[in-house]
Amino acid sequence: MIFEHEIPKGSRLYFGKIARAKRELEYKISSILDENGFEEIVTPNFSYSQHQSIANEKKLIKFSDEKNEQVSLRADSTLDVVRIITKRLGRTTSHKKWFYVQPVFTYPSTEDYQIGCEWICHDNIVDILNLTGTILDNLDVNPVLQLSNINIPKLVAKELDIDIELFKNGEIAQLFDLKVSWLNELIKVKNINDLEKALDLVPSTIKVELEKLLKTAKEVTYKNLVIAPLYHGTLKYYDDVYFRVIQDNHVICKGGKYSSEGISSLGFALYTDSLIKILED
Repeated sequence: MIFEHEIPKGSRLYFGKIARAKRELEYKISSILDENGFEEIVTPNFSYSQHQSIANEKKLIKFSDEKNEQVSLRADSTLDVVRIITKRLGRTTSHKKWFYVQPVFTYPSTEDYQIGCEWICHDNIVDILNLTGTILDNLDVNPVLQLSNINIPKLVAKELDIDIELFKNGEIAQLFDLKVSWLNELIKVKNINDLEKALDLVPSTIKVELEKLLKTAKEVTYKNLVIAPLYHGTLKYYDDVYFRVIQDNHVICKGGKYSSEGISSLGFALYTDSLIKILED
């Protein structure tokens, strides 16, 4: 029996102290983004293009509109923001830096609030990484910023003729079982020195993307940095250097470089609930 006061599993209820903490957190981060030239946008909760953002389409909450076209509840904001700005609002604004404070929804009834930004037509990933670091410093938290390059696991899989799912699923033991010396060194990489040593061992087909990752790592000002060259994330649109921020098994943020509609852009999303838990602790 479902009582009328119950809420679906995964949905959010904020009240009292937590509601105030959420409001203050959103205001503080929004103010930093505003000071850095970002303007606010609130996108529709419904979208026709969410299947292009989420790797596992089973997580989408889908239904049909009045024309029998498939609609999804918003499960990710990035591509919708870029399309709305470039396609729908292109004649009314030339602004390229946008932020949003809004929830995303995944099956069956999960609701997660995000504070994110998109920097359209900009491709220097260091700028968005350092902006993320500025926000973390202003919140007085020091989580791990994990830096990766989605092209590296793809190239390694091709070089060794192995299934990319090994990287997607984080099957480290199976990768070690291959007994490939240069791959073992890549698996062990955690910092700039490790990556520099691995560069001398890897095949030439992989070296360019590793050098790109190394160059980025050297330019990041945030100190608690970990390099994970073989990490493979779940968002479909990141196509270059990207990152996530982690503390106490909570993913606080995901961001990186991507292309949409032939435009190279940058962005990140901070996960409000994870941040609130960490700030409470």
